[in-house]
Amino acid sequence: MPAHLGLIAAVRDRLRRFADPGKADSMRRYMKSVMPFHGVQAGPRRRVFAEVFAANPIEDQETWEDTVRTLWRVASHREERYAAVELTGHRLYTAFQTPATAALYEDLITAGAWWDYVDPLAVNRVGPLLRAHPTELRPLVSGWALAGDLWLRRSAILCQVGAGAETDADLLLGSIEPNLRHPDFFVRKAIGWALREYARTDPGSVLKFVDEHESRISALSRREALRNLR
Repeated sequence: MPAHLGLIAAVRDRLRRFADPGKADSMRRYMKSVMPFHGVQAGPRRRVFAEVFAANPIEDQETWEDTVRTLWRVASHREERYAAVELTGHRLYTAFQTPATAALYEDLITAGAWWDYVDPLAVNRVGPLLRAHPTELRPLVSGWALAGDLWLRRSAILCQVGAGAETDADLLLGSIEPNLRHPDFFVRKAIGWALREYARTDPGSVLKFVDEHESRISALSRREALRNLR
């Protein structure tokens, strides 16, 4: 089935109507984005998306995925890509969250290649998918932790943020360990964030991991990991 072009047109039209040129440039500079912004901030943006998605339901998984991909591809402003990310997690399409959907998320993560796209996909899409389908997703996430793409590595590390007692500790620490000496800021920051969040559930394991890898963990990762422990 083709993409839902009516939904895509409605998203773009509503964002143009709510555009605030006075905010657009500062948003673009903050995000270091080549793609321009409309200047629609998070609250109004979410309301626009909720209204448009409710008024333009999608009947099947193929159309839903094609709509996400098309909206991402034709976007002229960054908020339109935020709409594509938001559509992936809309409550109407919970049934479409299957192991096969991981391929869509991988494509968006590698295409997005910046934290404002990647982090919601990793934490709010890949994470729940991993917990619902561990047999299928665990090997994929393990592979991402060793990928040539740093945003897949970041996603492997972050996808269990917020999982609490459902955290697969072996997978989490196994994804972090080969990245301890990764030179990129976004990977190092992700390590600290993921460990700090897991410390809410098992502080002893985090302290032990950091101590055992004292010679390899970066100062940034260590500081972030232990922020609430020492």
